[in-house]
Amino acid sequence: MGDDFVVAATRKRKRKANRQRKGGYRPEVSISPATRNVWLIHLLPSICPRWASSKPYAYVKSVSAMEILYRDPYVVAINKPSGLAVHRGWARDETYAMTELRDLLGAWVYPVHRLDRSASGVLLFGLSKEAARELCGRFERQEVQKRYTALVRGAPPAELLIDHPLRPDHSDEPQPAVTELHLLAQYGRYAWVEARPRTGRLHQIRRHLKHIACPIIGDVRYGKGEHNRLFRDAYGLHRLALHAAALTTTALGSGERLHLEAPLPQALVRVLESLASPSLTLAPA
Repeated sequence: MGDDFVVAATRKRKRKANRQRKGGYRPEVSISPATRNVWLIHLLPSICPRWASSKPYAYVKSVSAMEILYRDPYVVAINKPSGLAVHRGWARDETYAMTELRDLLGAWVYPVHRLDRSASGVLLFGLSKEAARELCGRFERQEVQKRYTALVRGAPPAELLIDHPLRPDHSDEPQPAVTELHLLAQYGRYAWVEARPRTGRLHQIRRHLKHIACPIIGDVRYGKGEHNRLFRDAYGLHRLALHAAALTTTALGSGERLHLEAPLPQALVRVLESLASPSLTLAPA
């Protein structure tokens, strides 16, 4: 029995070492969701007073918050809410769009493209490995057209082609990156724009808009903190103002044109309506 215990303990240490080496190890600390939420609501504001008047960020979204936009025998598309990660990658959340959709449909689903956790909009999944492989190939070959809308700080031109290579995190070699930008509306020092990426680099739209000095409102990584705080305080906007509005490809099987659109979330609709008010006065400059 002693030898068996030693063997089992040795195997456990090896498994733990492998997880640590791969970066997947997490301390074995059990914290219930209720306890965590109490910490978020009550403890953090005392540590950082400026959070005291802010709403806690909602990292967990229920499946009821996901609207199914389209489904056929090969693919399914949803209107992903802001705050929900596509799958388990960098995020360490309790739920993900992929697993929530899988449980809702009672079938395996396969992600085929990225959509930032803090963004909302059209998100496409394959319903089989073969369908996912075909769709991934289309995205890699830039055969899928995507259209985003965003609220930015600044006054971009009516039309602009941003051709600015981007360096991935794991390499020093910049990669080609191109985004078409169209001005939809100007609200003083803020603008509502449409972005059509021709390439698919990580955070491409967010980084390109920062490059032209028009950062997206609510972008805590590439944006401006004073403007993010302004929109949180004035409008209760606790999200990235980036929405994947439409996606166009050809349907698997029939080959017909497949155009998917996701309606704009009410949180962004309210902000745009307020910005359009003639009595609007906002600071900082």
